[in-house]
Amino acid sequence: MTTVSTEPEPGTAAPSRRLLVAEVLIVLGLSLGASGVSALISFLGSLTQPIALGQQVATLNGSHAPGRPWLDLAWQVYYILRGLMPVALVGYLLVREGSSLRQLGFDLSRKLGDLGRGAAVAAAIGGSGLLLYLGSQAVGANLTVAPSGLPEVWWRIPVLTASAWQNAVLEEVIVVGYLLRRLGQLGWGLPAMIATSAVLRGSYHLYQGVGGLVGNMVMGLVFCLLYRRWGRVMPLVVAHALIDTVAFVGYALLAGHVSWLPSA
Repeated sequence: MTTVSTEPEPGTAAPSRRLLVAEVLIVLGLSLGASGVSALISFLGSLTQPIALGQQVATLNGSHAPGRPWLDLAWQVYYILRGLMPVALVGYLLVREGSSLRQLGFDLSRKLGDLGRGAAVAAAIGGSGLLLYLGSQAVGANLTVAPSGLPEVWWRIPVLTASAWQNAVLEEVIVVGYLLRRLGQLGWGLPAMIATSAVLRGSYHLYQGVGGLVGNMVMGLVFCLLYRRWGRVMPLVVAHALIDTVAFVGYALLAGHVSWLPSA
């Protein structure tokens, strides 16, 4: 098993515990922690609607300027790039302590190995995740998730693919690599670190319903264990990106054409 280092590089001063706690809260408050709060509020709103959860729709990639494709494209690119800024912040903070994103295994030094591992994880998790979603949606514990609400324009597939990779980079770098590193530096035990990461991952998917919460918590547990084993987030980024790409693009192409896929 690869040991993931939580120590600063030699010759650099370790930040104080208080600064580390403040840093983690700020990073999460600017990214996926805030998304978790937003998802909770959204879920409470869905629960208090007069219609059942299964009859409500959660659209993931919607249009920002309906009927104006070029303006819509500009907004799509803007939101994708803005979504990566917390990763840039984490990279900056790591450099400040004498480290870098390479310390988390976020680099291209093992392209074939990362691709192979990521594809295998995606194949294993993607199918079971789809079954969990279909089951929870059928029993009314989940909203109908519409991964794409984009119009049929030439940039739809490239934007959905870019969105999938943005999600993957943001979540795996912050919720796995960065968070486990910082919690380790704070002296947390491994079970508490993994549980916290998994609960956080589940929390910002709660807007989808109970199935989104539970399924992503399980995925979070698996991803943390794989990260501890491999010492790299890149295979997880690849796996996540492949899962989301299939979900986003597959929905855009299949929704309304197959009976087994719930659609808006």
